Amino acid sequence: MKLSKYEQETIINFNVAESDAVVFTRDKAVIRKLDALVNEFPEVYKCIGETDIDKTYSMPKQYVSYRKPRRISENVKSQRRELMKKINFRG
Repeated sequence: MKLSKYEQETIINFNVAESDAVVFTRDKAVIRKLDALVNEFPEVYKCIGETDIDKTYSMPKQYVSYRKPRRISENVKSQRRELMKKINFRG
């Protein structure tokens, strides 16, 4: 079944009283990433339910992360752009 981009949602649910977070997703990219984590760290990440279009996972809520956006100066951006041009030109 093909889902619209709007229907490919991910919902993360946790509260103060419990130590685990529950992640419900219909996004295939998120499912692939979480499945890889389940396979690599089965004692931490668990698949607790699935249907043909979604999966539900459980993990410690400490693994839910909030990060600040990265700030890169225009000078560094320009240097990296030139480096990538050189790398891509060789290929």
